[in-house]
Amino acid sequence: MIFRHIRDWDDAYANGPNIPGGDRWPDAWVEPAANFRRNLEQAERAEMDVAYGSGERNRLDLFKPEGEPAGLVVFVHGGYWRALDKSFWSHLAGGALAHGYAVAMPSYTLCPTTSIAGITREIAAAITHAAGLVDGPIRLTGHSAGGHLVARMVSATSPLSQALQQRIAHTVPISGLHDLRPLMRSQMNDALRIDEAEAASESPALLAPIEGARVTCWVGGGERAEFLRQSELLANIWIGLGASTACVAEPDRHHFNVIDGLADPDHPLTQTLLG
Repeated sequence: MIFRHIRDWDDAYANGPNIPGGDRWPDAWVEPAANFRRNLEQAERAEMDVAYGSGERNRLDLFKPEGEPAGLVVFVHGGYWRALDKSFWSHLAGGALAHGYAVAMPSYTLCPTTSIAGITREIAAAITHAAGLVDGPIRLTGHSAGGHLVARMVSATSPLSQALQQRIAHTVPISGLHDLRPLMRSQMNDALRIDEAEAASESPALLAPIEGARVTCWVGGGERAEFLRQSELLANIWIGLGASTACVAEPDRHHFNVIDGLADPDHPLTQTLLG
């Protein structure tokens, strides 16, 4: 019998130092994202910096397919709730756009300027605004901290309206963080400021899913053990609480390239999200 015990919680959630060439990210996303935006703007299929709230970072980009949208995909970025913005990920809209979906990508206020609970409310506002611009089913996906945030949208205490909840056809958290309690033991918590009360109220794995929730937890097979555990945790707990769940560990993917499939209309990640 092998027992596991984690002593270094910072290392458990450290991605870059544990990926060969990991220092290439997030810069590796900048050029493809910028090129994608440029092409969509030239084709008049992009609405940039659409305000969804009063905060400085309460802005979203909306990418539109050719013709009437089949529905709306919302992608929420990661960065441990304390870094990055919507500009790094634009190219990841490519897969869903090719299938006729509009794609919204919001930025949000970062910790410690706000709390994780505050970001949850902002993402709900962003989805609500985008959903008012695009009819049809809504599909949610997000990476890392963004995976947490989209799972939060289909938790029983979701700030989304009942009508919007009923439009959500599928939620795909990618490398999501669904139990916030371990992060309280990391140095990141100097900025995140998670306490026991917020961990209890903002951890999807500690909440029930909304009625009819359909969730696929996607994670890279080569990721840190904690990301694998967190994805399996949500899928296992929520299936026992009435949700339809699956957990997919994509082989040979690490924390930074696990999202690449969203740019490809034929990749299993895009097919799963839209399926």
